[in-house]
Amino acid sequence: MHDARFDKLAEILTSYSTELKRNEKVLIEAFDAPDEMAIALVRAARKRGAIPFVQSQRARISRELALHATEPQLNLLARHELARMKQMDAYIAVRGSHNITEQADVPMDKLKLVAKKMRPVQDQRVEKTKWVVLRWPTPSMAQLANMSTEAFEDFFFDVCTLDYRRLRPGMNALKKLMERTDKVTIIGPGTNLQFSIKKIPAVISGGDRNIPDGEVFTAPVRDSVNGVVSFNAPTIYQGTSFDNIRLEFEKGKAVKATSNQTKKLNDILDADVGARYIGEFSLGFNPHILHPMRDILFDEKIAGSFHFTPGEAYETADNGNRSQVHWDMVSIQRREYGGGEIYFDGKLIRKNGEFVVPSLQSLNRARLLKRK
Repeated sequence: MHDARFDKLAEILTSYSTELKRNEKVLIEAFDAPDEMAIALVRAARKRGAIPFVQSQRARISRELALHATEPQLNLLARHELARMKQMDAYIAVRGSHNITEQADVPMDKLKLVAKKMRPVQDQRVEKTKWVVLRWPTPSMAQLANMSTEAFEDFFFDVCTLDYRRLRPGMNALKKLMERTDKVTIIGPGTNLQFSIKKIPAVISGGDRNIPDGEVFTAPVRDSVNGVVSFNAPTIYQGTSFDNIRLEFEKGKAVKATSNQTKKLNDILDADVGARYIGEFSLGFNPHILHPMRDILFDEKIAGSFHFTPGEAYETADNGNRSQVHWDMVSIQRREYGGGEIYFDGKLIRKNGEFVVPSLQSLNRARLLKRK
């Protein structure tokens, strides 16, 4: 069944997000997403004169392959995928999930092997192409959001077709402020954290990398993180659900980590040396996203949230940390989630999820929704 909202979303992804141009090659990957959306993207790409390629992925098949994956098999797959990615100018991924915990019973050593072997493909895609990744609404996601399927679909298309240009002035001001800042302090329930972001670039995410979007991120100076942070948003990583993650840091390293799955949490953080160091710090402010739903593309953009990411740093905001892990952990600081404060060089920037600095107040939810 064709839906006009598919065409509107495809138009945003091909024009605003990836800015496809004539004769540019774009790989469209559809993960458990309807054929109609892939077709809408093919048509939107062709309309701009671009050359579309499509690959369909199915989570249950991916799980079966991962269960008994071998090194020679993955070496061949990675070579093939990397050769194709090197030919692409752009990449659009539509990621649905009929079962968000599909990989929960894949052994950890297999998940690590797949992640390690496929890493060069991801690096090529992230660093060398124009890319955008978005989720696709499914009953599984609606259930995680405690919503009906129809209501969740309406929410999804509202969020994903937000006019991100309206966020630009506030995001530009936040980027400049972060790039002038040395010391960051975050205070909240179970959180008293200090670190430096001195001389590390800040990057605007305004609909050109992820949909939904709405964040500005940087990274802490690798060894500068000290204190404790508690995350009140539940999370899923490698198919396992985690709640109430708490990390203690000394000189940049997470020396203690606890959650409802403490052993599995520490297994992931022991994947390599960089996994216990932080690769990203970000502030989220999408006005439509208010509550966690165990889907990081949504949860990391929650209005009034920050996320702190064990593992790999992005090349665009690089603190030198390298890891096969990149795990965005989210804490919401709006009043109904316990509140909290963020200070830049001792000055209060955000309180209970609301920016208090005049140049940033246009990013506050009430202002954004008022101007809609």
